[in-house]
Amino acid sequence: QVQLVESGGGLVQPGGSLRLSCAASGFTLDYYAIGWFRQAPGKEREGVSCISSSDGSTYYADSVKGRFTISRDNAKNTVYLQMNSLKPEDTAVYYCAARLGLNYDYWGQGTQVTVSS
Repeated sequence: QVQLVESGGGLVQPGGSLRLSCAASGFTLDYYAIGWFRQAPGKEREGVSCISSSDGSTYYADSVKGRFTISRDNAKNTVYLQMNSLKPEDTAVYYCAARLGLNYDYWGQGTQVTVSS
């Protein structure tokens, strides 16, 4: 069964850190570009970061640049999103997704991140 499973979300104070994981099963992530997205209540889903399959090049939304780092461990079939200096506005459900071409083929179920004191 093809599946993406996110984990690592939770409640953290402003300025804190979390590392999200996106683990794939039923297929190999090596050939897929992986994106992280988030959706806050009442807001549209937005792209946060992505990493290519070929050369590992990365993209970050301006809102997270310098604070978030995406990485992949193909041996573990997992992609990570290290989130530092978290702000209340980072509160959202975070999703990972995998794509071979232009469109994302597989999506995870999401993990809640709440930044609050």
